Amino acid sequence: MPASASLNVTMATLLTILVGLCGAVVAYLLSFPAWVLLGPALATSIASLSGLPLAIAPPVRDIGFIVLGLGIGAGFDPQAGGVLLRWPLAFVVLVGALVVTMILCRTVLVRGFGFDSRSATLAAAPGHLSFVLGLATDLNIDVARITVVQSIRLLFLTISVPFIAVAMGYDFSDLVLSGDAPLPMISLAGLVVASICVGLLFSRLRFPAPLLLGAMMVSALGHVTEVTSGAVPEMLLTPAFLILGTMIGTRFVGMTRHQFASSLLAGLSTTLVAVIITTIAAIPVAAALGMPAAHVLAAFAPGGLETMIALGATMAASPGFVAACHVARLMILIVLIPLMLGRRVRA
Repeated sequence: MPASASLNVTMATLLTILVGLCGAVVAYLLSFPAWVLLGPALATSIASLSGLPLAIAPPVRDIGFIVLGLGIGAGFDPQAGGVLLRWPLAFVVLVGALVVTMILCRTVLVRGFGFDSRSATLAAAPGHLSFVLGLATDLNIDVARITVVQSIRLLFLTISVPFIAVAMGYDFSDLVLSGDAPLPMISLAGLVVASICVGLLFSRLRFPAPLLLGAMMVSALGHVTEVTSGAVPEMLLTPAFLILGTMIGTRFVGMTRHQFASSLLAGLSTTLVAVIITTIAAIPVAAALGMPAAHVLAAFAPGGLETMIALGATMAASPGFVAACHVARLMILIVLIPLMLGRRVRA
């Protein structure tokens, strides 16, 4: 990368973090739930739509994902797998919720906003944005419009899930992943090295969010086997949450305000449908599994995989359950989206 380009990325990253930090402070003062995530997401979204050149440099993003993955994985313990045999019920309900969500959202976009059937199907997909945009490009469909609707969905799901969790009785006053003593520095360093190795392997295998899932798996194995014990220090976790929040807002970089405004109602409508279906699905599953409804909501909500796993962890939800549901959602969509598009989709 040329020195000038590297400098531009560095300056954009510093600007983005500053905007996100301001948003986090405002959200904290307003007593927002998950303020260190929601505040930066809202602030950077507004700044991006205002034309500021925001970006997060890949190394900064990767460091944030590793820290978050280690923090989430520390929530595992030797008894963490005790409910594994009950999880298939959740996956069955999740499949049904995804099908209903896609059908209803597609109908809303076609009848209410003039989308053609294929564009509506891709815009209605509750997740797997890179796969969706790849199909849109391959089929020569309006990629920009689909991107706007999908980005609005990601932003407003990130905002709505914490508030719904509060309505369900969850207390977000403390945004911590573990109350344990901090990990010793030598253990933390070893986990970081192992996380990078596993993350690179996951990347070659085309896993979603490879560094986050790799660090989460390394940390979980270390804590389940009791090779390591302790939590990631809060002084590292808080900046990692802030970085994650700013990344949500940078999705709107390059998007004009006209594009955003023209698709805002469509995006909000599909988000509302997704939230309603997800909540309806989460409540009986929570009752059947003996889990808090807010935990299942975080596992089922069709937002960004990294964001929803992190939100679930802040609620002290089972990290394995939340991660398994979100990975399963992406795998289901790989099959479901082409099926709903029809035979004209190339393999």
